[in-house]
Parts: sequence; structure tokens; C-alpha cells
Amino acid sequence: MRDEVDELVEHWTRAGLPADAVTRLALSKRISRLAVRHEQAMKAELADLGLTYAEFDVLAALYRADGPLRPSDLSRALFLTSGGTSNVLQRLTAAGHVAGEPNGGDGRGRLIRLTAPGRALTEQAMTASARLHEDLYANVPTATLQAAADALRPVVSGTERRRV
Repeated sequence: MRDEVDELVEHWTRAGLPADAVTRLALSKRISRLAVRHEQAMKAELADLGLTYAEFDVLAALYRADGPLRPSDLSRALFLTSGGTSNVLQRLTAAGHVAGEPNGGDGRGRLIRLTAPGRALTEQAMTASARLHEDLYANVPTATLQAAADALRPVVSGTERRRV
């Protein structure tokens, strides 16, 4: 089965790029295209809930956590700048989805937790995300998805040293 990247591969090959370079470029292009499709679909689903992608990421991280998190922990976990995290937290706090509380171990710091309405919204967003994933991958057999996920594990692991 061919996809739109195959035409690029043919062009790169004709242009004389080494086979290893063509392989890396093809992987990057396919990952990028899949990521864009996923992000566009997620943004549309989240907009219906009044959320941005970054807000959903923060809410989901807090939902998964065993308890409140420091803003710096959220920044690190989600690859956000401290300023970006601060802006997202301000919006989520103003909307009543998260609340800050004093950090007993650090008088200057705050701990962020989900509020009850924030937890309910996060659950709605996670359900919407699950539906979106089901729809996005509806034409791909589960075995193919599993094989792709398994094949990407060492690729992701092998690129961990290259943090931006």
C-alpha cells in the first residue's frame, strides 16, 4: 500500500540521497504527517469542550498524578516552558479547573491539583480523545497498529538523548 510519502522517497532517491538518509527522512515525514492529522483532530474535539491542546495536556497530567504537582514538574513532563505552563495554569485556574495550594516543603512554591469540575472535564476530554483515536485509526487493523507501536519503541528510546 502506497502513501503520499512514497512519492517523496522516489524523488529523494532520484536526487541521489543515500539510502540511509532516505529511510530517516521517510520515517520523519510519516511521523510528522500522522502527528499533524492527530493534532488537528484533537484540537477540534477539545475546542468543543472549550480546551486547548496544552490545557488538555496539563489536565491529563494532573489526572494521572497521585496527587498535586509543582508547576515545574508539569513543565518538565509536558516539555513546556515555565512561562507556557504559567499561562496555561492561569487559564485553567480562572476557569475553575485547577487550584493551587501552598507547598508545605517550599514556602514560595505552589502545588497544583484538579478541582472536581476539572476532573469531570478531563474525563470528558479523555473520552473524546479515545473516540477520536478510534475514528482516526478505524481503517488500520489493530495488529498493524500494535506492530507500528512496537517498532517505534526503540526509535523513540534511541532518540531520547536528543532533548530539545
